[in-house]
Amino acid sequence: MHVRPADLSGVDARAVGVLVGAYLRQTEQEKADRGLADPIGPDDPLPPRYAAEADDPALAFAGDEVLLAVDDERPVGVVVSRAVPEGTEIKRLWVDPGHRGRRIADALLSAVVDGAPGDVRLSVWEWRAPALAVYRRLGFADVPSWDARPGLLCLVRSAV
Repeated sequence: MHVRPADLSGVDARAVGVLVGAYLRQTEQEKADRGLADPIGPDDPLPPRYAAEADDPALAFAGDEVLLAVDDERPVGVVVSRAVPEGTEIKRLWVDPGHRGRRIADALLSAVVDGAPGDVRLSVWEWRAPALAVYRRLGFADVPSWDARPGLLCLVRSAV
């Protein structure tokens, strides 16, 4: 497995769209299970505010850094980050469920952290215990929320 920049103008756009789409569908289902969103079926379109990320990642992530984890030439994970005034913000992180438990998320996060010029921040739903464990193990610490949505935790990994 290795991590590399995604080519959103070419062959990687579809893979990024599929991976991000799976992340968004799971997130919407988890939010619906908790009464925070309307349920969507597997064949229903994503909410308009998210659809472009899956349908046209090149446009949705223009100016962002998009990295793919590739195993045996198959994309199995993605991370999207962007520069913000506070440093770098991780916007999306997803590893295909069939490839979890192999520290692929660690590799994706490390690639962002290692390349970031300052602090790295992210937000995560409080019910995502496995993701929270990974973030905390890699040095991310809880901070006061910058997002008012209930159930969303904010974490920062300070620059060394």
